[in-house]
Amino acid sequence: MTATEIKPIRTKRDHEAALKEIERLWGAKAKTPEGDRLDVLATLVDAYEAEHYPMDPPDPIEAMKFRMAQLGLTRRDLVSREHYNYFVGISITAADRCRLFQPLVRVSLFADIRAQHTR
Repeated sequence: MTATEIKPIRTKRDHEAALKEIERLWGAKAKTPEGDRLDVLATLVDAYEAEHYPMDPPDPIEAMKFRMAQLGLTRRDLVSREHYNYFVGISITAADRCRLFQPLVRVSLFADIRAQHTR
């Protein structure tokens, strides 16, 4: 792919050439010819990869568990408004929070109840 030529990505060879060009342009300033070229190539690569390498969306509960692990949070932390807002980044009511995290919270509550009864 030459410096002036941008074309649709139809083959693996086109895809590899576009990735090399993106790597070369990485870090280009926005609103410059190089930055615009990077934006267009990234859009083309994204479309090609979405068609040729589709990914199923993650399971919502597994995605939340993964993010919690990244943040070092436990299920109990979801009860705290401070941790919950940090985790999700939005402010919602306690009722909505319980409904949203019911599968996680239910497991946590049962574990807490069991732990209290075995003491």
